Amino acid sequence: MAEDVEVLVAAVTERILRRLESPREQVPPGPRVPPRLTIEEVKTSAELAPLIDHTLLKADATPGEIVTLCEEAKTHGFATVCVNSSHVAAAARALAGSSVLPIAVVGFPLGAGLSLAKACEAREAVRLGAREIDMVLNVGALKAKDYALVQRDIAEVVQASQPSLVKVILETSMLTQEEKVIACALAKSAGAAYVKTSTGFSSAGATVEDVALMRRVVGEDLGVKASGGVRTTDDAMKMVAAGASRIGASASVAIVTGQKGPSTQY
Repeated sequence: MAEDVEVLVAAVTERILRRLESPREQVPPGPRVPPRLTIEEVKTSAELAPLIDHTLLKADATPGEIVTLCEEAKTHGFATVCVNSSHVAAAARALAGSSVLPIAVVGFPLGAGLSLAKACEAREAVRLGAREIDMVLNVGALKAKDYALVQRDIAEVVQASQPSLVKVILETSMLTQEEKVIACALAKSAGAAYVKTSTGFSSAGATVEDVALMRRVVGEDLGVKASGGVRTTDDAMKMVAAGASRIGASASVAIVTGQKGPSTQY
């Protein structure tokens, strides 16, 4: 099975890169990610904290809840907080002086907006303090095999987000295995720093199988973020073992304290 996946990855990647209007080498790369921690280096629930993007993306999130999210992140030593772009300035203020970074989501949760709008949102989010951008891939264009549009959409956000890095949300529950491979290859060719499984707002979230596949496609050059439905220490450990270098979760506190989080997707 592993050999079959490798053959698929090689064949699909070669095919789509030949079809692209802009060769990979002409797309300026975005910021790179540090080497990931392996499961052998993560022994306890508390040691998961530096891998976690502490997340609050619900539509009715209040400014007070954003401040609480940031305080939790600082207390537990999470990598980041992940919020809608309208809240990123407040998150940046609340996190000032700490090691926790603010993330803004872009084109969230559908990814079906104009590339110009995504790039504008990313640029403004970075101006307001976002240190990372999680953008949603254009799923409809991917399914229509308009790979040039998908790559250009990602590349425009990567360029608009400089110097902040970009994660590309694939929404894996909507994709076939081949489409997942193609999406990863396009994200890599467009200069993204991470590929990410899910928004948490679709029919399903991260799976161990998808994380492992994504890691095979991008190798060690990119990060892989498992997001959506990760609610326990065991869930998170399985994702890290499969190749995840970052975990997106709203149940972050429960994960690092060995509890079970609420049954939310994101």
